[in-house]
Amino acid sequence: MDDIAVAVNTLTKTFKIPTEASNGIKQKTINYLKGKKGYREFTPLKDISFEIKKGEFFGIVGKNGSGKSTLLKSIAQIYTPTGGSVQVNGSLVPFIELGVGFNPELTGRENIFLNGALLGFSHKEMELMYDDIVEFSELADFMEEKLKNYSSGMQVRLAFSVAIKARGDILMLDEVLAVGDAAFQQKCFDYFEKVKRSGQTVVFVTHDMNAVRRFCSRAMYIESGRIKHIGSPQEIADLYTEINIETITKAEEESQDDSVEMIVDLPDKKSFTQKETLDIGVIVDGISEDLFVNISFVYGGFVFADRNCRDTPQHFIKNGREINFKQQLDCFNPGRYDIHISLHRRIDDGIVKHLPRAFSFVIKGKDKFRDGPMKLLGEWKLYEGR
Repeated sequence: MDDIAVAVNTLTKTFKIPTEASNGIKQKTINYLKGKKGYREFTPLKDISFEIKKGEFFGIVGKNGSGKSTLLKSIAQIYTPTGGSVQVNGSLVPFIELGVGFNPELTGRENIFLNGALLGFSHKEMELMYDDIVEFSELADFMEEKLKNYSSGMQVRLAFSVAIKARGDILMLDEVLAVGDAAFQQKCFDYFEKVKRSGQTVVFVTHDMNAVRRFCSRAMYIESGRIKHIGSPQEIADLYTEINIETITKAEEESQDDSVEMIVDLPDKKSFTQKETLDIGVIVDGISEDLFVNISFVYGGFVFADRNCRDTPQHFIKNGREINFKQQLDCFNPGRYDIHISLHRRIDDGIVKHLPRAFSFVIKGKDKFRDGPMKLLGEWKLYEGR
């Protein structure tokens, strides 16, 4: 057990959700005599067992409501297990619900010292760290402003900037990479790269599969309060993507028009270099109106280019026409990508036809961008005939 940071053994957590007002003695007595509990039981965690080794960057992923945050709070000893046990070997630093303990009537500066005290720092220690905290938060102009005048994003940035100063053996991170704008998020990424290199143990709850691949040494997928799979970051990211696509596809299939036929001409190979060009052709039959044909690029479980983005890969298409989309791959970072192709109406944006994972491919080469997987530079060409 010397190399184990966290050991979870048959952990079960059940909450009692009141079904009626039963605070008074009279109501409780009536419920007891009638054999009513006055509550229903909700069990977000069911017989979970796993171990996290010291020095691991361990990811926990799953859909909303799967039990991820409940598990993290159970490990952080915020929740007491209903059954089973959680053993933690070392001190914890929970990045959970950042900003708890902040006072909206105090200034940003005052809240830094308040939050630092809650983390166990002396006033003198906070004075020494103050300039670094303000610089990292990028909120120097707002330090004398009351916290109630901060936006929610500013408050979380301030809390995060204080929290990273905390001392501990095990970091508990719950979706903290959603903090701030792209530039500030990059600072957070740099910080977690530093943490990873230091060999500190990290437990990381997220929906960001890019972050799972980038930071985690191992990851776990939770579904309906149970462990579905524990494996490599790539395995878990692929599983997450597959399950999400299956869910979306099932919903979209119900609204598709079976009378419409979409024929897709795809490349013969599935591995490319950054010097090559991706070429996709689409022909549509059976439509009585002009439609949008949309190509979505998916990386790490997330659509990062679709019809709602600037310079998106979408175009109008008429019945019987062929349309061609070319994408130069020198604007992509290396990795595995999926392409979804769909037809949409102009007016209500309804889905007429959808081909999830119409094409999957791998790009080999060197990283070119730090802030995302690619910079989209696509080109459409509409043919007058087939």
